[in-house]
Amino acid sequence: MAPLAAHAVGAVARGPIAPVRLPSLADAAALHRADASTVEDGYALLDSGEARIAIHTPMPGCTPEMVDWWFGWHSDDADRYKLWHPGAHVHAAWADGPRAELRGRARYVGRTSHVDEYLGSALGRFAISFVDPTRLGLDDPTLREPAEATVVCARVGLVDWPLEVGVLAHHVRRVAGGAEMRSRFWLGGPHAAPRSGGPIARHAVRAAARPLRPTRDDAVDLLVHCAEEMAHLARFLPAIHAQFGTD
Repeated sequence: MAPLAAHAVGAVARGPIAPVRLPSLADAAALHRADASTVEDGYALLDSGEARIAIHTPMPGCTPEMVDWWFGWHSDDADRYKLWHPGAHVHAAWADGPRAELRGRARYVGRTSHVDEYLGSALGRFAISFVDPTRLGLDDPTLREPAEATVVCARVGLVDWPLEVGVLAHHVRRVAGGAEMRSRFWLGGPHAAPRSGGPIARHAVRAAARPLRPTRDDAVDLLVHCAEEMAHLARFLPAIHAQFGTD
């Protein structure tokens, strides 16, 4: 894997920024525009316990369609997931098993991938439940043109506890020479919620989730991890898509 990109190193060195510089989940549609008031690379920690993380990744030679294909393909086999970040990814599997008959975005939207990965030095077990971008208000007309743009959206939960901890969005758009990805995470605080269970279970999980406050180290670990894995993906995605894209 290549060294951490300079813009990610700068974001870590700068430290937390003012929350207003990063759109809230309610303003996720800001991903569609170049807004001078937002920051492409950085993280913010809110008084509510929420952490917001942003990182952008140039993807020369890639297309939005390749990214959609990757998100539907990589969890069919754990070795595919390990390719994405050999130093941190341990295992991945679809909760409903491989569904090779599915095509396009249907291969991941509406499904949940269980992943084991290291964020920093901590091993986490996460349930990544992919959702349609319109659920986040991301309904820009370009998203209806697969060759022009796509947004990969998901709710992030824990495998071992009935708890959701946040939301992610990877917005990919075509640019000269390839594509660029703008990744956003909204974690903890108001985004922590029980996933299932009866009233007593929901109350217990809600009580446990209330103090869930991602730390500065948590935010930095996720920013670095995303910067590493997406830059690495951009390096091998065109070749692996050319070989297996019709699988």
